[in-house]
Amino acid sequence: MSASNTKRLSATELRERRAKGESRTDWARVDAKTEAELARDIATDPDWKNIPPDWHLDAIPVAPGTKKLLSLRVDPDVVDWFRAQGPGYQTRMNAVLRAFMTAASKPR
Repeated sequence: MSASNTKRLSATELRERRAKGESRTDWARVDAKTEAELARDIATDPDWKNIPPDWHLDAIPVAPGTKKLLSLRVDPDVVDWFRAQGPGYQTRMNAVLRAFMTAASKPR
């Protein structure tokens, strides 16, 4: 897939497009893929380049709870980097903090 064909949309934008019948996903093509084709696609996907094969062994499902409003001072370059990743940057910052907290809480 070429980057020129890639457009990032939020979950809200996707729902709105589906509601208007604007989805361009070819579900028949998706359903027709074999396991071997899926494995090849994943192996050649640059977004998976540095993901270890056993990443899921450390994955922890987290149910979103009520958040606390907080005033927090963060270095500008850190905020800029997270914002540049697109909508949901505060949720991703929270996930990074949670991962650090979880790792730091494990007995050594």
